[in-house]
Amino acid sequence: MKSISISGSSRTEVGKKATNALRNAGLVPCCIYGVEKDENGNPVTKAFSVPTEGLRKLVYTPDIHIVDLTIDGKAVKAIMKDIQFHPVKDTILHVDFYQVTEEKPIVMAVPVKLEGLADGVRAGGKLVQVQRYLKVKAIYTAIPEILTVDVTSLGLGKSIKVGDLSYEGLELVTVKESLVASVKTTRASAAAAAAAKK
Repeated sequence: MKSISISGSSRTEVGKKATNALRNAGLVPCCIYGVEKDENGNPVTKAFSVPTEGLRKLVYTPDIHIVDLTIDGKAVKAIMKDIQFHPVKDTILHVDFYQVTEEKPIVMAVPVKLEGLADGVRAGGKLVQVQRYLKVKAIYTAIPEILTVDVTSLGLGKSIKVGDLSYEGLELVTVKESLVASVKTTRASAAAAAAAKK
């Protein structure tokens, strides 16, 4: 998985007025959680801010990243867990990060890439990719940049489901019955099939 470095600064004021002031200054309010806990064992969320420019390469891309996040000089590894955009301007309003370790598995949505020329396409059908991402569970060092799905043997009217796939070191947590890809019959392929039966 690709990595990206982002630097931020702690923030102590978290009200609406304070967050608006940050945004007006070109900063994005952020939070990180996942490892630190208080004396009662409850998760601790740390508030910080990041320059908007520092988030662009993380947000505006189809790729997934491990974030080398530095807050006030302290470095941690994290993933982007959630993001909020302005409903009209589409600017970034808030980002949640989740701190990761090499011991604790995480769930991430990984891009799916179809590979090969499907038999059904050769017969005149149309290949349709249903799932663009699949959720996987693993330690972050085992999560790949993409999940490759070989569609070479996929025939006309046939489909590949999540349950048909497996990857070493990864647990697929997307529903097993979910379609990943299918080859749909077209007029041309139907006509060819009808002609072949004559």
